Amino acid sequence: MKGWLTLLGAFALTHGAIAQENLRSTLFEAADEALAAAQAANAALLAPRAFERGAIAYVDAENDLERGRTLERIQGRLSVAVTAFNEATEAAEIARVTLAPLIKTRDDALNAMADNFSGSLWDDAEAAFDTASRRLEAADLIGARNRAEAAEALYRDAELTAIKAQYLSQTRALLAQARQARVPRDAPLTFGRAEALLAQAEQELNENRYDTDLPRSLTQQANYEARHAIYLAGRIRAIREAGGSEENIILTYEQPIREIAAAADLVAQLDEGTDPVARELVAYIEDMRQRELQLQVDLEESRTRIVNLEEEIRELDEQLGGVSRERMALVQRLQAEERMREQFSRIETMFARDAVRVSREDNSIILRLVGLTFGSGESAIDPAHGALLQQVGDAVEVFPRSLVVVEGHTDSYGGDVSNMALSRSRAEAVGEYLSAELGVPSFRVSAVGYGETRPIANNETAQGRARNRRIDVRIEPQLD
Repeated sequence: MKGWLTLLGAFALTHGAIAQENLRSTLFEAADEALAAAQAANAALLAPRAFERGAIAYVDAENDLERGRTLERIQGRLSVAVTAFNEATEAAEIARVTLAPLIKTRDDALNAMADNFSGSLWDDAEAAFDTASRRLEAADLIGARNRAEAAEALYRDAELTAIKAQYLSQTRALLAQARQARVPRDAPLTFGRAEALLAQAEQELNENRYDTDLPRSLTQQANYEARHAIYLAGRIRAIREAGGSEENIILTYEQPIREIAAAADLVAQLDEGTDPVARELVAYIEDMRQRELQLQVDLEESRTRIVNLEEEIRELDEQLGGVSRERMALVQRLQAEERMREQFSRIETMFARDAVRVSREDNSIILRLVGLTFGSGESAIDPAHGALLQQVGDAVEVFPRSLVVVEGHTDSYGGDVSNMALSRSRAEAVGEYLSAELGVPSFRVSAVGYGETRPIANNETAQGRARNRRIDVRIEPQLD
């Protein structure tokens, strides 16, 4: 009997809970819909006064339901909640238009994670936003506008603070660590470079917080210099403690250069210092890299050509009649390609490697004008480059009926739009020079700018950026 009573009690509790939930669903249906609409309109932010009234009435209704208060009392509170939520939704839509600049500024700050990195500034901005919203609800347009302007300024400060925290904090920590270890005393030049790079990065962020390519690169360089300074200071102290002579120090640092030269099958003659050997090694490495790239292109072209020729020969052998004519055409095409290879070799010998790098891509010859430079942000051709461009014109005429495409490229510093325009204007300047000064028919010459979209080197180093700032002249022979 006792077991049955327990089961009946449990059933009654479960049935009561279900009934309570069904009652709540019915009573709160309209209020839940109004609440969802207000939340979708972000009314808690844009219409806080009305939203708070609705929220208080809604919570009071829930409490009354739990305490078993009368339906009339609960329904009355829910009616207040629905009205307030509807008012909040309408007010939020008005605020979305009226406070649009402020909302955009707040979104920018959120994207920079200012709520995580800017602490008190973010809180002050949020408080000013709340006041602006409340005054707008109260039809105080002047007060709302004043507080919105104050909030915008706070959000912008919070955004910049957050961006700096994300980009500069690691470098600042490294420099603080270095100061604590007295690195400036032992490696002042390298430490000073790190400080200068950090200051430059901060200045760039102050001037244009949305173009972060350069500040990011500067902070990475600053981090490197800070770590390098810490390393140098440690080595300098170790040398002092060991009492090593200056000659031993120099010989120790020359040894890796000897090993690198030996790996390149070169003899490191250090009687004039390390600079001549370094230049020789750089030239050797660049030659090897250029040869590797060209070999990869040649290998791929050869594979493609072999496959195509095998297919053509197979088709010719299967045909009846006209085989001799087809084979003759094939032989003529192979002869034309051989002539082009000879002409390519001729062009290769026309230039010094520090003036033009010559490569081949499919049937096109690429002249990379490494010796042609422009002033920063400029596209005017320096008359000093006339001799180089004359050589380019001579190379173009090795293929008299060829089409010529001048391609301009920049590094990643600066805006995308300005880089695209600069690369195009530089390419057009070279194309115009080939036509107007060197007599290449204008219908054969075209120019295109690619901006920073086609890098060939790492934009994080000065050497890489210099390689990316280039003019390529593409010669496209017209084969019969």
